Amino acid sequence: MARLNVVDPKSATGRVKEIFDGPLKGMEINLFKGMANSPVGLDTYLGFAGALKSAKLSGKEGEAIALAVGEDNNCDYCVAAHTTLGQKQGLSEDQTVAIRKNESTGDNRIDALVAFARAINENRGFVSDEDVQSFRDAGFDDGAIVEVLVYVTLNTYTNFFNHINQTEVDFPAVPALA
Repeated sequence: MARLNVVDPKSATGRVKEIFDGPLKGMEINLFKGMANSPVGLDTYLGFAGALKSAKLSGKEGEAIALAVGEDNNCDYCVAAHTTLGQKQGLSEDQTVAIRKNESTGDNRIDALVAFARAINENRGFVSDEDVQSFRDAGFDDGAIVEVLVYVTLNTYTNFFNHINQTEVDFPAVPALA
């Protein structure tokens, strides 16, 4: 059960109503219903997510990063959400499991993104020269380095929000890891 008030979009007022009637129209998921306790919380999410729509990295690549960060941060909500969303963006079920297990997905580009995102997340941004060089050697430029950081930051925000809120998962259950 959620720790914070669950805001019903139909009864929302002010800026929160504007957000639910605008950019989040039809997206009445528990994450947003909890964040709706503060329009700043929703606007922060929308700012990061909106900026990433123009990223060089693809939606599939962003979902791979989100899934890795969610798994590493033990966020059941985000793991379930990004497994579903990742499959909609082209990740196979096997790839979503491989990302969660920190194994090869069979896609070198996805594997390099996930490894770099994990290095950022696990080391709180203090990545090594080798981490940066490996990422560049996989064909990524400095712009991609910044975009991975933005994805990690957005997903850390949602992971931590879900930990604080104990957000009820409203996405399909994910396969258990062996």
